[in-house]
Amino acid sequence: MSGKLLEFLNLLEAKKIYYKLNKVRDAIMVEIAVPGERLEVEFFADGNVEIEKFISSGEIYDESELKTLFERFSD
Repeated sequence: MSGKLLEFLNLLEAKKIYYKLNKVRDAIMVEIAVPGERLEVEFFADGNVEIEKFISSGEIYDESELKTLFERFSD
C-alpha cells in the first residue's frame, strides 16, 4: 500500500492538487476536491485501490436549500 499511496500523493503535490487524508474502514482515504468534482481514493493494505467520484451538475442553490438538507437527513 505505502508505495502506491506515496507515489500518488507525490503526484498530487507535483500537480498542486489539494487533498486530505483520512482513515476509513481498513484503508487510507485520499479526499480530493477539484472544480465540479470530488473524489475519494482508498488505498487498502492488500494493494487494492478503490475510487468513488462525486460529480456536480453545476447547479447553484440559495440558502433555502439548507432547509431541504435538514428535512431530508435529520433523525
